[in-house]
Amino acid sequence: MAENSPKFLDPRTLAKLHGLSLRARHIVEGFVSGLHRSPFRGFSIEFAEHREYSPGDDLRYVDWKVFGRTDKFYLKQYEDETNLLCYLVVDASESMRYRGPDSPLSKWEYAQCLAAALTWLVLQQQDAVGLAVFDRELRTYLRPSSTPQQLKQVLYVLESADTDRKTATGPIFHELAERFKKRGVVIVLSDFFDDTASILAGLKHFRHRRHDVVLSHVLDAAEVDFPFQDQMLFKGLEQMPELVTDPRYLRRAYLEEFQTFLTALRKGCRAHQMDYELMRTDRPFDVALTSYLAERASNVK
Repeated sequence: MAENSPKFLDPRTLAKLHGLSLRARHIVEGFVSGLHRSPFRGFSIEFAEHREYSPGDDLRYVDWKVFGRTDKFYLKQYEDETNLLCYLVVDASESMRYRGPDSPLSKWEYAQCLAAALTWLVLQQQDAVGLAVFDRELRTYLRPSSTPQQLKQVLYVLESADTDRKTATGPIFHELAERFKKRGVVIVLSDFFDDTASILAGLKHFRHRRHDVVLSHVLDAAEVDFPFQDQMLFKGLEQMPELVTDPRYLRRAYLEEFQTFLTALRKGCRAHQMDYELMRTDRPFDVALTSYLAERASNVK
């Protein structure tokens, strides 16, 4: 946990809170305290036009080249800067139910909290947010809206979603790419446990439609580190069989295979100019969200 991180942003503290609404409110209140402007400004990376500087504007967006020529302050504006569309795409497949032996929240609970907090942040700046929840099918799709009621709708969908089915990530992305008519920011929250080539093909479809794409890779600490030592029963998810084994004999092979999976996913993201952020479920939410927003801001030229 970060040294200055508020205690209620610790996942172990959030695990003691009942209800997604309460958890999301604690995350958001802790995260936005001290922020003077919306952290999403500059989300879009395509330059549109200049406007004159006004007192209080963010100096990061001053065009210093123009200042050098004109001796006047002008700010860069980016396409959709004041009319952001954010599409949240959340994986509700059975593998998202996994919670390791030392984890305070399951991957699904962590993704719920992230999606709820991001919804609140987007709506606070009066922009529109939509939600798609999927497994092997598209289970629910909320069209983007900037009304205050949208938060309640998002929370209701996230709280009522079932997580007991297999996933079919790639085909779902192709379907959603056709549904998302207006260009926006597509944020996918998933463990991406599916065929990597199919996943990347679906994500590439979003890019073909000129969406800005962000992968929030939600993983349990045990999936990343494989800390198991004693003989145990591994229960399969998404119709995979159970297996009794000594994990010490599997650890090296598992970590090599897992690293190959991560490398392929990250390489695919770089190739198609998509952002990738690993979200461990033992990671404080202020660290996770700040890292994510910093990644977004770094793309603003």
